[in-house]
Amino acid sequence: MKDKEVKYQAPALDKGLDILEYLSSQSIPLSQTEIATGIDKSPNEIYRMLMSLESRGYILRDEVSGKYRLSLKLFHLSHRHSPVDELRKASQYPLEELANTIMQSCHLSILYMNQVMVVLHAKSPGPIALSIEEGNLFPLPLTASGKVLLSYLPDIEQTIALNGNTIFQAFSDKEKAKFMKSLIEIKDKGAYIRTSDLAAGVIDISVPIGKGSTGIIACLTVSSLTALNINKDINNEDILAEAIKCAEKIEQRIGISKN
Repeated sequence: MKDKEVKYQAPALDKGLDILEYLSSQSIPLSQTEIATGIDKSPNEIYRMLMSLESRGYILRDEVSGKYRLSLKLFHLSHRHSPVDELRKASQYPLEELANTIMQSCHLSILYMNQVMVVLHAKSPGPIALSIEEGNLFPLPLTASGKVLLSYLPDIEQTIALNGNTIFQAFSDKEKAKFMKSLIEIKDKGAYIRTSDLAAGVIDISVPIGKGSTGIIACLTVSSLTALNINKDINNEDILAEAIKCAEKIEQRIGISKN
């Protein structure tokens, strides 16, 4: 174990989390002995932790059998803060900073009901800017964001999403093969740059957010107006580099591990 990991160990906390995680994996109430066996501890080692978790309302003890089960407290806590709200809060400043740096609008998207939903938009500070309303839905196969989100989905989830997508299903076999090849290329490169299929004169530059151990959770896209004479010193590769830095800042702010 690394020195840093040893230094910051919290055995009591680890023990409590082990109990909660083990109970969550079981479908029936368990005795103190059964829980101890399940997490490789002795019954005496977990006695005080069980009492503490029970007094805080995280677990419930049956008066007759004496067995423990999870309460609804964790469920309640997890639903007090929307994951999308937390993502928006973490992304607001980095996204605005990116828009100011590259003088182009940018937005954050997630998968929603087999479509792309824009959850946050940062407008370019320039006098002419592309505006994409938050909450708008766009087709998966026709957007850079949708392709990036699809490319990082596990194979089975990707198949389900595409099987249920009427636009993709209307493609010819050749078009489907080309589309699937593009998803592989996007994942290999870790980014996507191409002319927008939905708006003329727009180049979309998209990067994933959260492609580490936790899996992709969103896509950051810069919609660059090609006809503007503003900030011509920044090319697509420069914008991509800034977008990647922005994505990394967002990941740090929401605690996403890259391992």
